[in-house]
Amino acid sequence: MNSFAWTAASTTHEAAAAATTTVADAMCTAPDADEAALAGVVKAGGIDLLDLLKERLLAPAMLVSLSAIPGLGGIEEQTDGSVRVGAMVSLADLAAHALLRRRWPALCDAVAGSASPQVRHVATLGGNLLQRPRCWYFRAAAFHCLRKGGGHCFAIQGESQYHAVFDNSTCAIVHPSTAATVLVALGAAVELTDVHSVVRRVLLEEFLVSPRLDVQRENDLQPHEILTAILLSPLSAGLHMAHLKQGEKDSFDWPLADVAVVLDIGSDGICRGAAIVLGAAAPVPHRATAAQAALVGKRIDDSVARAAARAALEGATPLAKNAYKLPLFETLVRRAIVKAADRA
Repeated sequence: MNSFAWTAASTTHEAAAAATTTVADAMCTAPDADEAALAGVVKAGGIDLLDLLKERLLAPAMLVSLSAIPGLGGIEEQTDGSVRVGAMVSLADLAAHALLRRRWPALCDAVAGSASPQVRHVATLGGNLLQRPRCWYFRAAAFHCLRKGGGHCFAIQGESQYHAVFDNSTCAIVHPSTAATVLVALGAAVELTDVHSVVRRVLLEEFLVSPRLDVQRENDLQPHEILTAILLSPLSAGLHMAHLKQGEKDSFDWPLADVAVVLDIGSDGICRGAAIVLGAAAPVPHRATAAQAALVGKRIDDSVARAAARAALEGATPLAKNAYKLPLFETLVRRAIVKAADRA
């Protein structure tokens, strides 16, 4: 690990001023470049950041801690029924929050099953959404892959067991955040604040970036910009949700596949709208549009759920060693649809 300076910002303005670059940009900057000598990157919980520092994949001149900034660690219900979750809220606090567990149980379930109890008490929701991919080629300094500014994705022809089965022709990472799977299905937005205190709000689904648009970053975070909150829209009475995941082991394991389903079911039992999002499937959470369409206008039963689950695989392009994910996703989608519908 290289040496670095440290500053604890007391306001978002101070943090944004000191955050001269993003982690993604810093990892593509030559260590001896002039900008590397001035690079300041944000530290939230620091779980992912510490890994990158220890592996010498990241060597910023300064770390900018957000832990002392008031308001970033709170969960606040707004007058319209929406909820503002501060970016520094820990995963443990989010999972245990009574209001969130009552209204957004799928989000709490997803977060409660992420990492280990020790990590959940340190890791933040904002950091979880902004963490870098867990691809073993990306995480190894010996492989100068596309995402680090190189010229090749080693996973496409290599060890692809845990990699993408959708949108994988350029870069085969899967998005590392399980929380993002549910938040995209819920239509959540992110709040970003820049050095001039200008606030930008954008849907999380639009904030996340496919490698077809930019292969070196997973999101649209800009230098001198801080992720300050995640915004949950008010829920209608007909919305019902579920999240399921499958890993190689039950405890503190990255999912092989996870699925979030949100259903809008009318008083007559007919599905009026659906969101089905697959995690650990693509470089960004993958919206299964054909599966969603298969549910709308239907009374959901097992046969309808099975048809939608098959449709969720439309457009899949598995690699040599990860085709096993397809029946896994099909099963999880079917079960998540049934689970969400049973809550109606």
